[in-house]
Amino acid sequence: MTSSLHLPRGFSRRSLLGLGVAGAGALGLAACGGPEVGGEGGAGGAEDLDLDFEGVEPATEIDFWTNHPGGSQQVEAELLAAFTEETGIEVNHVTAGSNYEEIAQRFQTAQAANSGLPAVVVLSDVWWFRYFLNGNIIPIDTLVEQLGIDLSDYRDSLVQDYQYEDQQWALPYGRSTPLFYYNKDHFAEAGLPDRAPETWEEFEEWAPQLTQGETAYMYPDLAGYAGWTLQNVLWGHGAAWSEEWSITCAEPAAVEAMQWVQDSVFSKGWAQVASSDSADTFAAGVCSSTIASTGSLVGVLESSTFDVGVGFLPGGSVDGPVCPTGGAGLGIPAAASKEEQLAGAMLLEFMGRPESTVAFSAATGYMPVRKSADLTELTAETPQIQIAVDQLDATKPQDFARVFLPGADQEMAEAIASIVTTEGDVQEAMDGLKETLEGIYTKEIEPKLE
Repeated sequence: MTSSLHLPRGFSRRSLLGLGVAGAGALGLAACGGPEVGGEGGAGGAEDLDLDFEGVEPATEIDFWTNHPGGSQQVEAELLAAFTEETGIEVNHVTAGSNYEEIAQRFQTAQAANSGLPAVVVLSDVWWFRYFLNGNIIPIDTLVEQLGIDLSDYRDSLVQDYQYEDQQWALPYGRSTPLFYYNKDHFAEAGLPDRAPETWEEFEEWAPQLTQGETAYMYPDLAGYAGWTLQNVLWGHGAAWSEEWSITCAEPAAVEAMQWVQDSVFSKGWAQVASSDSADTFAAGVCSSTIASTGSLVGVLESSTFDVGVGFLPGGSVDGPVCPTGGAGLGIPAAASKEEQLAGAMLLEFMGRPESTVAFSAATGYMPVRKSADLTELTAETPQIQIAVDQLDATKPQDFARVFLPGADQEMAEAIASIVTTEGDVQEAMDGLKETLEGIYTKEIEPKLE
């Protein structure tokens, strides 16, 4: 029976669209730990903040905290240098962690010490909401207006991912969807079509023919990708981790979906689970196919010795979108000075310009986040990026349980590990996960939203 957790008034799905995880290949994504939702009182808001920037002069030097998603350190440096040349504002390019979790830990430590905070910080899908709850970031609407940033030119689903209470809390940066990657040589040798399967049922029919690699399909490593990518399988079965704040991972359709995953590894044997980054495993030719972020695309293309194909994520027995978006945005800390906040917003504007997003995409494989971005040269060189852009029309918001519950990714990974590594009882694992997720919501989220 589904637990019906109370959804606070005004807390709509449209106002809290999910993002996703990004940066496979060049970026290891840890899902465990991270900052807690702490402090007293309710959800963070703008009512106590001074958001009037009239007459404020931007700081002449700021810090930009990043984990260089998708191996973007060089292109970031080039963009920051161009920003400094245009504005005169020096930007300290700080490697604040190797993944989103490490940035989150460092950001929390700086908050506690009330010192050393940046003017701009990379925010992933599973961290930004708790920053909002804790009042750690500011809404950027007044800065957007002052700097003339055209939000309508951002791809709708991506900019809306950071909207809540009719305010904008960050802007898209390294954005992605998961893609189905396949080895064209293996598919050709098996006599299969040169395309991604339309459904997982179709791939099951193909899998026995894919004998060139060690395995036909490699599930992404659990620590970084289980909660994100397996939404694809759940949604295709008409299931989900949650429906808004109601935890549904133990319902029959969800259990059926996870039983299918277990069977693909054990009783049917056409799949394995990657012990490290599945994009790297795929590029090495170990498996014939996998799912990985678009942020892995450039790295996979450069390191593979075979022709790489990409396609939409396979569907299931239930019609409807089966692909989540993912990736990171850029936000501005509330504790930074107004001068730093203004300079930080200027950096957001610069990094989000159409030409900047094309340069970032060309270097990483992430999607250009602006509608007006000229993709002609980009897709001519890397036509696979167009597949990711096209798949945006087939995406849906992520499940609340995955992106808004602190530590949920870790709990999902542990539950799935018991299913696909030790062949544990699926219903038991999902029942335990449901209880854990409901406990996180009741203890750490619900009191903040009331």
